[in-house]
Amino acid sequence: YFQKYIKMAIVKSGKVVIILAGRHAGKKAVVIKNIEDGNDDKRFSHCLVAGIARGPRKVTRGMSKKKVEKRSRTMKPFVKYVNVRHVFPTRYQVDMDLKKAVDEA
Repeated sequence: YFQKYIKMAIVKSGKVVIILAGRHAGKKAVVIKNIEDGNDDKRFSHCLVAGIARGPRKVTRGMSKKKVEKRSRTMKPFVKYVNVRHVFPTRYQVDMDLKKAVDEA
């Protein structure tokens, strides 16, 4: 007996994932929106993810407040659509209401 593959919605909104391919490979991100069946532009299932491309630099006790502020500003976020096959879901979930946070921004 042959059965078509069953869709498993593991990649849901709020799930923490690791990007597997591209410029941000190896970076952690959070799924904001999931498009299961694709759309006219992208015919494959994909998701909108947001993560940190470059984290803050190391800060020590001897640094001045100005230097600490400068090193904290080096953070760089990324937001992009990624194919579902190029993300690795982790067991962690973010409890924020991401759609509300995105609509406010």
